[in-house]
Amino acid sequence: MEFLIKKLREQQGLTQNELSTKSGVSRNLIARLESGDIQNTTTDTLFKIANALEVRVENLFFNDSV
Repeated sequence: MEFLIKKLREQQGLTQNELSTKSGVSRNLIARLESGDIQNTTTDTLFKIANALEVRVENLFFNDSV
């Protein structure tokens, strides 16, 4: 599974540090999720990131449907 966190973060002009502060999720974890180094995380973490980016949790994922 791949996340769209980096794309969404960059669209909003946020750095990883700014997203970390806004979400309460460590910058290191954000970086690892963005790079694909980590492909699983807790629902709580996803909700925090989604709330900080003002999107629904499902918008954090690549959608393969046509």
